[in-house]
Amino acid sequence: MTEIHPYRVLLYYKYVHIENPEEFTAEHLAFCKELGLKGRILIAEEGINGTVSGTVEQTDAYMKAMKEDPRFADMVFKIDGADSHAFKKMHVRHRSELVTLRLEDDVDPNEVTGKYLEPKEFFEAMQDPNTVVVDARNDYEYDLGHFRGAIRPDITAFRELPEWIRENKEKLEGKKVLTYCTGGIRCEKFSGWLVKEGFEDVAQLHGGIATYGKDPEVKGQLWDGKMYVFDERISVPVNQVEHVVVGKDYFTGEPCERYVNCANPECNKQILCSEENEHKYMRSCTHECRVHPRNMYVKEHGLTEVEVAERIGKLGDEVPTAK
Repeated sequence: MTEIHPYRVLLYYKYVHIENPEEFTAEHLAFCKELGLKGRILIAEEGINGTVSGTVEQTDAYMKAMKEDPRFADMVFKIDGADSHAFKKMHVRHRSELVTLRLEDDVDPNEVTGKYLEPKEFFEAMQDPNTVVVDARNDYEYDLGHFRGAIRPDITAFRELPEWIRENKEKLEGKKVLTYCTGGIRCEKFSGWLVKEGFEDVAQLHGGIATYGKDPEVKGQLWDGKMYVFDERISVPVNQVEHVVVGKDYFTGEPCERYVNCANPECNKQILCSEENEHKYMRSCTHECRVHPRNMYVKEHGLTEVEVAERIGKLGDEVPTAK
């Protein structure tokens, strides 16, 4: 029986020319606030990319209005049920790019992009021995969950991916290259860039991991861990058949799927960490972050300098075993 949720989270994008994007941004923000939605939407001359949450009625009204606009009539919405809003506020911002690659020669996915593979096709292609699967997301997203055997580019931002590929080109040469991301928007440009770089056999997961996990036939198989999402849920399940934890606690290396941000606001690094270790290490990824004058954990828990010194003293020479 399908569980009924009072709220929904919509994930969507569309590469389409938008005249006067700054004006449209202001109008769209007012429209979303009027509906009562919350979320983050980016608008550029090249299109729209958004994740919003709202009640069933609010999200229905939003999708109906968007589909009545010829520019977005065929836009695909990926829908997740939720018990409450997944965001605190509503933000609609104008950007020069929907996804930041900062290429000298930009890629227009409407002109060049990798071949689309539906979930069943992607599932089968992954098992071809002459296939290499490249995760087009950031390292912290991969660390929480990924397709089995996928390459983990050592990047913390999407714009670093082209340089990483050029430095590791030998891993892809002569292979069928598959790529994937959360909802598909990053792969649209990245797979097109791969084609322009000279890779001949390039394909992408159509609709991203979000679509793959809901496919009634594939049921998210060959995915390990959870999918990182950019809202208050942090992560969502993908594999409906078996759940394999791949995340590792930053401090102990033990299985973990709980992300926190380093308490030093100047660091803010995302680390996988159990609740016990969050308190033991004061939610700080290094000694320097633990003793930082602006440490938010210290502030939140009202710790005195003496109490901080005592906690650090108990840690002694302990160092994290996982990175």
